[in-house]
Amino acid sequence: MRERMKRRKKKPENETEATGKVGQQKPLVDEFHPQPIVPTYDEGTTEAPEAHHPAIETAPAEEPRMETEVQPESPTAPPPGTPEQRPVQQVGKTSARPPKGVVVLAIGLPGSGKTTWFKRRGVTPLSSDMLRSILFDDITEQRYQGLVFSTLRSLLRARLIARMPWNYVDASNLAPHERRQWIKMAKGFGYEVHAVFFDVPLEVCLERNRKRERQVKEDVVQRMAAKLKAPGFEEGFAKITVVRVKRSGEAT
Repeated sequence: MRERMKRRKKKPENETEATGKVGQQKPLVDEFHPQPIVPTYDEGTTEAPEAHHPAIETAPAEEPRMETEVQPESPTAPPPGTPEQRPVQQVGKTSARPPKGVVVLAIGLPGSGKTTWFKRRGVTPLSSDMLRSILFDDITEQRYQGLVFSTLRSLLRARLIARMPWNYVDASNLAPHERRQWIKMAKGFGYEVHAVFFDVPLEVCLERNRKRERQVKEDVVQRMAAKLKAPGFEEGFAKITVVRVKRSGEAT
């Protein structure tokens, strides 16, 4: 009788995983039954470190930059230390996420010196005149302005997708609403936008225009001058370079 009661009181061995409760038997641990992996957390917390999402610290944005440049007497001489000779990483290096590159918009009237400025740097810009020659075999064609500039934007978009570091757009870009699409596209791809504003008097532009082989009608230049607005940082430019005419007796 006693032996039968002892057998009834004897509890079966626990065949489940240990839970830490008193009275339960821990499972066998050997080379065939390794100890289960238990995650460890910081003291005083009840969730894993991965669950924490600390605030992202961002460096202060770089201040907009303004520069002034004077057109030289010898326009064919390349200027020393042009931006194209420096790595793009220097631009906006203090920001949390440095830009992928730079988009430079030329802003100015016909005859203000935009083409010469590009030639001095050895740059081939995306140009509306270039596209007119390619599309219509006529640089003076003016009937398809929408087609010309939509194609020009497609070319810039292709360069940004290809992550080209320096990109130049040679067009008049007279008013803020004409520059807005370029700026929006560049920023959408993570690029900084610079403006090169040719602050050249209308009289100088008209005089140069008269000496050109391909002239723009003077009344057209005058109407363009009435629309011309200087670029501002509020438009989204990170840098504005103002190019002016060298006056008599002024050092370069």
